[in-house]
Amino acid sequence: MTPSKTENKLKTAENFDTPEAVDAEILRLLELRAQLTLGKSSEKTASVKRLKPLLNADAKNEILRDVRSLCDALIQPRKVAFLGPMYSFTHQAALKFFGLGVELSPVTTIGSVFEEVERRQCDFGVVPVENSTDGRVVDALETFTHAHVQICGEVLLPIHHTLMSVCPRAEIKTVYSKPQALSQCRHWLSRNLPNVRLEETASTAAAAQIAKNTPNSAAVASILAAKAYGLNVLAPEIEDSRSNVTRFLILGIEDALKSARNKTMLMFELLHESGALADAMAIFKRNHVNLTWIESFPLPQERGKYLFFVDMEGHRSQIKIRRTLAALEKKSTRLVLLGSYPAAELEQK
Repeated sequence: MTPSKTENKLKTAENFDTPEAVDAEILRLLELRAQLTLGKSSEKTASVKRLKPLLNADAKNEILRDVRSLCDALIQPRKVAFLGPMYSFTHQAALKFFGLGVELSPVTTIGSVFEEVERRQCDFGVVPVENSTDGRVVDALETFTHAHVQICGEVLLPIHHTLMSVCPRAEIKTVYSKPQALSQCRHWLSRNLPNVRLEETASTAAAAQIAKNTPNSAAVASILAAKAYGLNVLAPEIEDSRSNVTRFLILGIEDALKSARNKTMLMFELLHESGALADAMAIFKRNHVNLTWIESFPLPQERGKYLFFVDMEGHRSQIKIRRTLAALEKKSTRLVLLGSYPAAELEQK
């Protein structure tokens, strides 16, 4: 009996002995699919486009991320807590890092994300830690002062705010969103909707829900929320800064694997005396360690005392990082290594 063409194609899977080989074949077929699409619309355009890849690197990475995530879930299903609700920017960050193969569990506070990981109710957590416009996220830093988790990754997510509603822009009387989103769009809103009332909500996704059910209202939220709740996009990308980026941290119990580029985050407290901070900073310089982020954080109910959070380039296993930690520990009244993790790259869309 002669095997069918489908059976012959299935047998070719035996030629792929590694997941990477299959990934390469997936990308090849995606390029072929794109060429066929162009070929149907314009043979001339397709012949030109065939000379270079049709799909950009970021799109390919996203597709492979979801493929790998779904396959990994067959062996080890994972649960991820994130600051909800669904369709928030933290939801997007979780999808960007983990892909579609995990169970996502929205919670209502940043502290609850930490708790879910600490209690082993979830394998990982996702929380925002800083925004390029509004600065640090206080709730995240405060929770680090008493939590027991490891940072095992980060996500850099470009934040694009969308004005959405079920009514025309001229009929809008109230705009809903979380305080940070309204702040990041305040100039656009004052120029284009000068007479509307701004109302704060717990999240951008909650704002979209309200706008869906409230006459003469609109929301500032993500394009994902507009699609999820059936709202019309009235104006895309209304953020005042085109380089508006939020950094999210991935929380876990165990260290992340070492990668080509790593960061290490510390939290430390110094004696409240003259020159203490300058002496601490000199340790990083002396060991040729570059700092990528530093924040001072006032200790709750201890006036005049501060914790310092720093991100530095390098992995905890490197000699220069070990030397830095040993020297800094002698100068500190408290030092906590929050984790070493792969440094994220900001994707260019």
